[in-house]
Amino acid sequence: MSAKEIPYKIYLEEEQMPTAWYNVRADMINKPAPLLDPNTHKPMTEEALSKVFCQELARQELNDTDPWITIPREIRDFYRMYRPAPLVRAYCLEKKLQTPAKIYYKFEGNNTSGSHKLNSAIAQAYYAKEQGLKGVTTETGAGQWGTALSMACSYFGLDCKVFMVKVSYEQKPFRREVMRTYGANVTPSPSMTTAVGRRILEEFPGTTGSLGCAISEAVETAASLEGYRYVLGSVLNQVLLHQSIIGLETKIALDMYDVQPDMIIGCAGGGSNLGGLVAPFAGEKIKGNSNVRLIAVEPASCPSLTRGKYIYDYCDTGKVCPLQKMYTLGSGFIPSASHAGGLRYHGMSSVVSQLYHDGLMEAVTVNQTEVFKAAVEFARVEGILPAPESSHAIRVAMDEAIRCKETGEEKTIVFGLTGTGYFDMYAYQRFHDGQMGDYVPTDEEINKSLEKTVNI
Repeated sequence: MSAKEIPYKIYLEEEQMPTAWYNVRADMINKPAPLLDPNTHKPMTEEALSKVFCQELARQELNDTDPWITIPREIRDFYRMYRPAPLVRAYCLEKKLQTPAKIYYKFEGNNTSGSHKLNSAIAQAYYAKEQGLKGVTTETGAGQWGTALSMACSYFGLDCKVFMVKVSYEQKPFRREVMRTYGANVTPSPSMTTAVGRRILEEFPGTTGSLGCAISEAVETAASLEGYRYVLGSVLNQVLLHQSIIGLETKIALDMYDVQPDMIIGCAGGGSNLGGLVAPFAGEKIKGNSNVRLIAVEPASCPSLTRGKYIYDYCDTGKVCPLQKMYTLGSGFIPSASHAGGLRYHGMSSVVSQLYHDGLMEAVTVNQTEVFKAAVEFARVEGILPAPESSHAIRVAMDEAIRCKETGEEKTIVFGLTGTGYFDMYAYQRFHDGQMGDYVPTDEEINKSLEKTVNI
């Protein structure tokens, strides 16, 4: 039996943890379009990508043929500190909502970083160490990815330079201090320390920043330092590959108890947790073995899937990164200063975008205040204070459960609880004090941003 024919269950250890990541691109009928060189607009090669990313990560980024990628032993040993992550039946929430639906959530906050981000951070740090690099640079929105990467770099003895979106840097000082505790250098973005940062500040005076801005600064910094490479916590294929461990463990647990989900729900910013959560279920759907609903939930303030265009666009505001075909609001789109920092990205993963474009996935938007209402209700009945990002999925899961109550349908709902919100208390304070509002960009704002995208 060839590797391509081996079912995912063969890749399990005794503790029910996968020993290989699942590469859904290998099973996709319509593959995501290739990354394009920002200068030539030709497909990026492994050699070219290796100048920005670690060599093995560049190889994984371009691999759309192998469905299974072995997880190195060193990474699996690290995973054992917090994996398998629990799949929890939300009995108390079901009772509170008085719904006939069964609600499950995959909890990824059971580690010091407080989120799913550590799954890819440790992999990327491992490959950087194996290559003999001195350190890595990155961006972070809410701070979960920066925290995870600082932990991973500390574990492998690597230097870590983090550009943190300015609004989150100011709103979440304790998240910043956790990064510094693990040895990372943290800079609010956009900053005056890079050429692209200075250019963005000149064009957008007083801006609170965005992931696109921070990415540009991190890439420029990596290119200017010998022995450094850039690493990313979302969007790219390599990240979704590492995060597939979330979906694999979820499927293992559901299969163990013979539970068939009717819908899988995840919050959507750049696509890392969502893509990882739905990967094996999307694979089954592509093969015609499942009709499960896959639902992406994005903030109404940054609606790339629901209101963006499916075109080639720069992955960063400074236009120094490769172009990716994705649903985008335009690389120059600066989202409002919402409290879900990890979802403030102008585009969406090429994998998630292709699945959505092919009708294999749905997408909905929710307003910030409704998200926090759901977060508070969930915290009071389930005992976990959720991250604002995760609470987008909670909101829609609750809405679907209420709909089941109205129709009498006994659906099985699974959602991703990507992390905890204990560093997001400023946001919760704003909500409790009635100072939180909702912002939805106008068509004029989005169109103005999209007008500046390249025509490919």
